[in-house]
Amino acid sequence: MPLSQEEKKYTYADYLKFPSDERWEIINGIRYMQSAPTWQHQAVSIQLASQFNDYFKGKPCRVFAAPFDLCIPELDESDEEISNIVSQPDIVVVCEESKLRKTGYFGVPSLIVEISSPSTARNDKLFKFNKFEKAGVKEYWIVEPDTKLVSVFTLQDNNRYGRPELYTETDNVEVSIFPDLVIELSTVFDF
Repeated sequence: MPLSQEEKKYTYADYLKFPSDERWEIINGIRYMQSAPTWQHQAVSIQLASQFNDYFKGKPCRVFAAPFDLCIPELDESDEEISNIVSQPDIVVVCEESKLRKTGYFGVPSLIVEISSPSTARNDKLFKFNKFEKAGVKEYWIVEPDTKLVSVFTLQDNNRYGRPELYTETDNVEVSIFPDLVIELSTVFDF
């Protein structure tokens, strides 16, 4: 949730000064405090990250799980000027190692997974969705542990996300941008 009706536009330089024992995100220059994830969130995250990690062993792309900072620059912003920090997405797949620096990744990842909760749903489905689409993230997943539902958005030729592919806990997801990667949701939602 945003803190207040602040007028200040926060940047990555500000983010680095936030207390290290607090979790924050900055979206469109507005800071949002994050709450601790539930155990179901953590269980889903570990299972997904494990499957992605197993697939990427020995390949040029890498998978990172929160806590891991993602900074998406606009135009010619320096690192310190970036105001679109989607700090610590749950899972990020990056394929350009040269953009890994400081506390995370400075660029547009290939795939992002957000594990949504009632308190984060608005940001995940609106603000982040629009940011990731505009930035050109090829695939964006919204995972909902409560309903055991996964929505997969894939960037189309018109640089917009198409209708989501929807999956339940009994499905396997064939990842479109990595054709031989299949994520088994029965193990992801095994709780």
